[in-house]
Amino acid sequence: MSQTLPKSDDIAVDLDAQDAIIQATGVVKTYETGRIRVDALQGVDLTVNRGEMVAIMGPSGCGKTTLVNCLSGLDEIDSGSILIAGTDLAKLSDNKRTSFRAREMGFVFQFYNLLPVLTAVENTELPLLVSGTGTRDARQRSLEILEHVGLREWASHRPAELSGGQRQRVTIARALVNDPAIVWADEPTGDLDSQTADEVMALMRDLNQRNRQTFVVVTHDPRIGDMCDRIIRMNDGQIIYDGRNGS
Repeated sequence: MSQTLPKSDDIAVDLDAQDAIIQATGVVKTYETGRIRVDALQGVDLTVNRGEMVAIMGPSGCGKTTLVNCLSGLDEIDSGSILIAGTDLAKLSDNKRTSFRAREMGFVFQFYNLLPVLTAVENTELPLLVSGTGTRDARQRSLEILEHVGLREWASHRPAELSGGQRQRVTIARALVNDPAIVWADEPTGDLDSQTADEVMALMRDLNQRNRQTFVVVTHDPRIGDMCDRIIRMNDGQIIYDGRNGS
């Protein structure tokens, strides 16, 4: 897919300028609730190149989701630096950071996060409408991406009328509708049976290879990790292993 959405001049990025699309250095994140202090990330260093499909794995509470939330700018960090396509999200205002995410990132969640009162196509077009795309263009693009994930004929159905696999396909369509440089997927198959999980991962892998989009996938499932280019293992807020599959 070619980039179809206009970029705001003050947050424009050259997505072909360098191979490293994610650069994290010395990232520290701490949560404090009353007398409890949790060192969620302890000086994490990570580089992900454009077009990679990376699995982040580890036990519950090891910092996987926190890392993805910090890398994507959903959570602020205490110290360190994070560059996305050369842009430091911490230096953007809230509005510009939201706009950057809407244009450059897609999100796939375990429990879909679809709005139940909206149809599949209405859920899919939300990121485009948020980023200022006209309603007619947003609808056309949304129908195209639903066809791409095999759900064009289900466009007018609400989430309750779809199977779990179909709902996750709508979530993937919504994540891809703005042709993002990066897709963050947090346990995208965790609520699916094994066959449907394999189908969803095969779809994501195909989109990754066809469009050279970067996928960062949080997962507990070693089978999902095996489908990725690279596995990063975490424990106690640190990366303890970083290796390529087949190496």
